[in-house]
Amino acid sequence: MKLDRPVTGGPCWAELGTSDVDGARRFYEGLFGWRTETDPRSEAGGCTIAHLEDAAVAALTPLYQEAQPVAWNVSFAVTDADAAARRVTAAGGTVLLGPKDVFDLGRFAVAVDPGGAVFQLWQARTFPGAGVFNAPGALGWVELLTRDPAHATDFYPAVFGWTVHASRNYNQWGVDGADFGGMVAMDEKFPPEVPPHWLPYFAVADVDDTNAGTVQAGGAALMDPTSLPDGPRIAVLRDPQGAVFGVYRAGSGF
Repeated sequence: MKLDRPVTGGPCWAELGTSDVDGARRFYEGLFGWRTETDPRSEAGGCTIAHLEDAAVAALTPLYQEAQPVAWNVSFAVTDADAAARRVTAAGGTVLLGPKDVFDLGRFAVAVDPGGAVFQLWQARTFPGAGVFNAPGALGWVELLTRDPAHATDFYPAVFGWTVHASRNYNQWGVDGADFGGMVAMDEKFPPEVPPHWLPYFAVADVDDTNAGTVQAGGAALMDPTSLPDGPRIAVLRDPQGAVFGVYRAGSGF
């Protein structure tokens, strides 16, 4: 990720919806070295914020709806959540929740793109998003996995104004040319029950150690550590509750 802070249109936050917040907290504290704090206000619904030193880097939350899957969610920064929500619907997406205020922190909405991938909009007030990117334990890349790449390539630039760095094998998303993510076309290797989704990648000091630590802690390796041609070493992992996330070696670029 070439972005080192939240910028308009770029990813600003990763949030885990999980069936076991305490279990997830212990898992990620051990894996990434996070320090977690749960918001004591009843209106916060048990939201737990993960930190690296004093910087907030991610959230862990209970599942709020019966049909909500255990999954990581990615938020993108916007200057006006209501206007961005209107762009979502105009471009063929759907707004599932909001826009609504979150205390004095900001205003957010949950949306789904035309291919079925869920994402979030975040209009910052007192809370801009993650305080650090790319350092071990922090968000470093986001990836859209979709069965409808053609519509996605039209949809996201219409909503966020993204640039698209196209190549034969892997399109990358950017803000004013600063790439922060990519897109994978889901083919027959993906079981039909796997929905389109946004996958966050967290930077780590050692991908192989993180892979082994995930398995030892009750998670699973979905893609074993792999060195990409002209790219970083990565792995795709699943936590003990079932949420999927990626890791890559800090200091190496996609």
